[in-house]
Amino acid sequence: MSTDGWKNFGNYGADRDPGNVHGKIALARALEDALERMIIDGGIKSPVDTRRGLKARMRYLTTTKGGPQALADAGIHASPTTIRAWTRGTQRPRPANLEAIDTAYWNLRAHNVLANPGALKQHLNRGGRGTRIEIHPVNQAAVDEPRRRDNLRIQHRQVRYIWDDAVDALVASDLNTMEDLWDDIIAELDSDWGAYTYVSYIGIGA
Repeated sequence: MSTDGWKNFGNYGADRDPGNVHGKIALARALEDALERMIIDGGIKSPVDTRRGLKARMRYLTTTKGGPQALADAGIHASPTTIRAWTRGTQRPRPANLEAIDTAYWNLRAHNVLANPGALKQHLNRGGRGTRIEIHPVNQAAVDEPRRRDNLRIQHRQVRYIWDDAVDALVASDLNTMEDLWDDIIAELDSDWGAYTYVSYIGIGA
């Protein structure tokens, strides 16, 4: 069967499944997931309600630029004396303040990771080796029976050289560039590329 029906996405019902999206959207979502993993994996592991976890968060919030504002934005308006006591571990905040401190910490960490996209680029480039991605084809449950493709399968590709541009496009919300990059990725699928213009899922590092 020709791939023309897939390039004209929706002609045969694939667009009735909200999980099927253009590859540029799925790629952007996968990059957001990778960024979120970087934020979490590099963050403080100890829970905020432990002495160690609280002290670590307070050290970060009191020694990192933007920390006081992050605390204020999370609803913390404690005196400098109280802030010092929390940081030293000599005073324990109320549960509501513990939650606010945790929120302030993760918000500030996310802001700082986003402000340094080079770290994500480096992670994805891996010294020129690139990163493996997993491409799930569209879910055909809503596609008219005679038009379904029986040979669509999950694709695995080691992707190189696009990651700097992809991260920049993510930060700039530039879906036009993301679309060009996705076209570059699926071009390697040769005659099958049109069947993967729209997909159900992309996993990065899969």
